[in-house]
Amino acid sequence: MNILTFDVEEWFHLLDNSSTRSEEQWKTFEVRIHENMDRIFSILEETDTRATFFIIGWIAKTYPEVVRHIAERYEIGSHTMNHQLVWQQSPEEFRKDVDSSIKLLQDITGKPVRCFRAPGFSIRKTEAWAFETLAELGIEIDCSVFPAHHAHGGMPSYGKGEPAVIESGFHRIKEFPISTREIAGRHLIYSGGGYFRLFPYWLIRKWAREDKDYLLSYIHPRDLDAGQPMIRELPLRRKFKSYVGLKGAEEKLRRFLSDFRFMDLHAADAATDWSQVRTLKL
Repeated sequence: MNILTFDVEEWFHLLDNSSTRSEEQWKTFEVRIHENMDRIFSILEETDTRATFFIIGWIAKTYPEVVRHIAERYEIGSHTMNHQLVWQQSPEEFRKDVDSSIKLLQDITGKPVRCFRAPGFSIRKTEAWAFETLAELGIEIDCSVFPAHHAHGGMPSYGKGEPAVIESGFHRIKEFPISTREIAGRHLIYSGGGYFRLFPYWLIRKWAREDKDYLLSYIHPRDLDAGQPMIRELPLRRKFKSYVGLKGAEEKLRRFLSDFRFMDLHAADAATDWSQVRTLKL
């Protein structure tokens, strides 16, 4: 089961960076979302691939035409309104943020929003209350778990990276965690983000073949944008992670989607026998 997802953000929506944190700052940057989304649409059409798009509410508010275009052909989900880490918010702030994003997306598209991903995979075990909030807001499928230690969150207690049902309080929610590969004691996401751009394609293809039972891939529009400006304030390590491999990423994704068949979360949900998966009580 290969699942393809996109986190619909602008090129400057970087976490843990003071110069790109607030909405007021975002208004000062160059707009690149339209050309970046056109690039993604072209690749998906060429490879006849379905995907789920997790959209930041700020993108929906600022560029509703982008959301309408996505929703005409693809499944949409919430990526919060203002792209903040879950553990940096109170439960009340998180509820308000997610609720406003869901309502906005539904108002624009006329379609229900049933999927969610937290920025930075930032729901930890200590934020198990977030799953209750999501369920109460109508979310049925979550993709926020990084099943190992992670800079922005991580949930090592989740165990094997595979679909599971999470029980929190009186609520149940279906979880499709991000896929990782352990390398030198570290768990890395090779199927999206910086490491997808960094690793050679032959290695990505090899690992994807080995992970044939379950692979969840995620891509940002900026991951394919070789022409984006550089944010000078980033530390050297973050610059490397944010900009390495941009020139070859578009062709790498095109090959990836040509060599493997991917589905969206709607199809993955239907293909999963939920009576046979683990139940995690948090």
